Amino acid sequence: MDNKNTAEVITLAHGAGGHQTSELIDKVFKAHFSNPDLTADDAAVLAAPKGRMAMTTDGFIVSPAFFPGGNIGKLSICGTVNDLACMGAKPLYLSCAFVIEEGFPMEKLEEIAAAMEKTAAEAGVRVVSGDTKVAGKGQVDGVFITTTGVGEIREGVETSGTLAKPGDAVIVTGDIGRHGCTILLQREDFGIEANVTSDCAPLWGTVNALLDATNDIHVIRDATRGGVGTVLYEITGQSNVGIELNASAIPVAPEVKGVCGMLGLEPLYLACEGRLVIIAPNDKAELILETLRKQPYSQNAAIIGTITADHPGKVVMETEIGAKTVLSQPGGELLPRIC
Repeated sequence: MDNKNTAEVITLAHGAGGHQTSELIDKVFKAHFSNPDLTADDAAVLAAPKGRMAMTTDGFIVSPAFFPGGNIGKLSICGTVNDLACMGAKPLYLSCAFVIEEGFPMEKLEEIAAAMEKTAAEAGVRVVSGDTKVAGKGQVDGVFITTTGVGEIREGVETSGTLAKPGDAVIVTGDIGRHGCTILLQREDFGIEANVTSDCAPLWGTVNALLDATNDIHVIRDATRGGVGTVLYEITGQSNVGIELNASAIPVAPEVKGVCGMLGLEPLYLACEGRLVIIAPNDKAELILETLRKQPYSQNAAIIGTITADHPGKVVMETEIGAKTVLSQPGGELLPRIC
């Protein structure tokens, strides 16, 4: 953008449907999202997937909208692509809706759109339709984005939180809690100096490589709001099983561990935006680890526990000194607005 445009801000006229709206769409969104399926009509006309289809939608109201490792635009693509990937689905199409606060800098909006363009290209997904609304000053905190995604499920893949079985291995694809820790430090002034960067990343490439190695995977979940601990409790409830974790095997970056120690936080309940929880037969665990560690976003993958028929609905953790304790079930307010 030229210097004149970088000084511009979003006005109510940009959401009124007139020439300012068309100008905004052309200069920002169409410029970054252009592809053969992007429509200027009321709905995109698309080729249907050949097999089963997965569909998901998610809203993003992260505060702050810009953080080390990404911004709300990158996050909006990653979140939806990763939800599809968890179902074994290749992401095909996305729609996105923006609600923008009056006065939001045009330069920042273009930075968000550019991050979405780059992340969508990496994930191999096309933004094909969208909507833009402008809210009055104070009605929205900067910008909110809602994305909906459609993907094609790979043949022979069946994943669900209901499919965990006793004896299965519990795997995480990397160190946990980085996104939640990053957002917390950016939003609150704790006087803590810590070089923490969000793990925000699109994970279809990771899942696709994994499925090339084996279809024998029972559960894939992305550990976003509420973190790994919340995901594990959801799986115990859905499959009516218990989970036993090995605390010493759970990967946590030293800087995240340090922040959690100072603030009394449990890394298992801090959000991730580039980490998966995978439940698979134990005899496939080493193959899965070998495959994951060859991928850019899962080089620190680790087996952290086992599915058990004992204590269904509970997550039990063996501490580093060998004691066993029931991991408290999440409740109340869990670090609000992290995604």
